Amino acid sequence: MKKTLLAMTLLGLSSVLPAQAADYVIDTEKAHAFIDFKIQHLGYSWMSGRFNDFSGTFSYDADNPEVSEIDVIIDVASVDTNFAERDKHLRERFLETEQYPQASFKSTSFNQKEDGSLEMVGDFTLHGVTRELTIPVEKVGEGDDPWGGYRAGFVGETKFTISDYGIDVSMLGPASQEIFLTLSIEGIRQ
Repeated sequence: MKKTLLAMTLLGLSSVLPAQAADYVIDTEKAHAFIDFKIQHLGYSWMSGRFNDFSGTFSYDADNPEVSEIDVIIDVASVDTNFAERDKHLRERFLETEQYPQASFKSTSFNQKEDGSLEMVGDFTLHGVTRELTIPVEKVGEGDDPWGGYRAGFVGETKFTISDYGIDVSMLGPASQEIFLTLSIEGIRQ
């Protein structure tokens, strides 16, 4: 009788208590997550690249997306534009990876707008400078995987002015002042 009463009490509490977000680890080990970027080169073409090494976690609750959050750490020296000489130049001249080895994004809010679209706001740190950055987010999907786990995936794209982070690219011309960043993540529920 006591066990039944306890179970009924817990069941009743679970229906009035808010649901908690599920915690996920971003699957970088099997390359199911990407941080890509592109920037104009002198206004004549696009230079694109990615950061090969990063890690992070996120929490997500489909019924209460406002409690969702993400925390990502990027190894800036892992910049890869598919041209080793340019990557070395980016590390030394622009990113100064010896002095600023990491970049990060830590969300401060996650909002679902009236039209159903999602928007993540957080503190983005690059080159030793932290500024607020807003990233429109799209949920790609979620569900069971073939290995007995549960996964969720999102993609977010944003842009920012590179000089706002203390990186001088003025010699590349006015078209090269904005960088476009894509964060594509798939997480494994813990």
